Amino acid sequence: MNIREEYGLNIGTLPSGPRDGITDVPGVAVGHTTVIEGDDVRTGVTAIIPHPGNLFCEKVQAAAVVINGFGKSIGIPQINELGTIETPILLTSTMSVGRASDALISWVIERYERPEFPILSVNPVVGECNDSYLNDIQARAVTEEHVYAALDGASGGPVAEGAVGAGTGMSAFGFKSGIGTASRLVEYGERTYTIGVLALPNFGRREELTILGVPVGRLIPAGSDDSAGDKGSIIIVIGTDLPLSHRELRRLGMRAGFGLARTGSHGHSGSGDFVIAFTTANKVPCTEDAVFIQETRLNDAHRGIDRAFQAVIEAVEEAIISALFAARSVTGRDGRTREALPVERVLEILRVRGALVQPGD
Repeated sequence: MNIREEYGLNIGTLPSGPRDGITDVPGVAVGHTTVIEGDDVRTGVTAIIPHPGNLFCEKVQAAAVVINGFGKSIGIPQINELGTIETPILLTSTMSVGRASDALISWVIERYERPEFPILSVNPVVGECNDSYLNDIQARAVTEEHVYAALDGASGGPVAEGAVGAGTGMSAFGFKSGIGTASRLVEYGERTYTIGVLALPNFGRREELTILGVPVGRLIPAGSDDSAGDKGSIIIVIGTDLPLSHRELRRLGMRAGFGLARTGSHGHSGSGDFVIAFTTANKVPCTEDAVFIQETRLNDAHRGIDRAFQAVIEAVEEAIISALFAARSVTGRDGRTREALPVERVLEILRVRGALVQPGD
């Protein structure tokens, strides 16, 4: 979904890529498995694969940022110790992290191991949010089969958003949420680079929701159950082909918090807010033969990174709002229903406040 084109929600000033999603970054692929079983299971898994090659033997430079650490993600310590990612990134339900991680390890061994490079240690990367309002989280319904389906079905095409994959049971600001994505283009010299974001928003109270600077949530009547809005989480994945160091990627990840704040987040104590950022440039080979590695990266002294900061902030804000606009109402555990964002009402509020740009304007 391109909420700029479809609804006139012109978030920021930088142009977006052709899909307005993280798969605008060349080589990046996304796959979903949605798990709906009976009346109580509403969950799933989403896979982000940074490039189509052997990720274990050609690692991507990466960084992780913890805005608020109330979470159970796997793999972050090694990302920040070594500055690389060597597996696809999975997103899923909190209590399915263990099973997803184990399945990811099996998939990596099957797909990436080579006789000359035996995999005797691997750092699976799995992020999570708690979908227990709509999902029987104790059932831990995500299986190895589901994980393999998401990984093997990943593609570089348009990313399905809303209540799919890991987003199936998620809520944000008292409304149904899910997967959201966006991208921004930045120019350096004669070349254009892409910064893409995929977000799994599962946080916030209704009265906090802000769109284009308008306190939309305060102007929409409260639903039947807006509870636990301060005990949510968000996982934000940033991908780019801009050549950046681990330190520079960490700086990008820190700016994701500004985009998060622009949607109304307060970073509640009970919310786990995690950012994982990677670049597909300057892949790191797993060979031990080379003593030194030469690479080109963005020059900090040039201050061009400010453009990348802006791109991250805009794309994070849009990805969160896009997840809300794309999601539809879902009924799940114990007959609970999480209603979709009333899009037409939101658009009316934005028009009255002069914040909406009509398509074609």
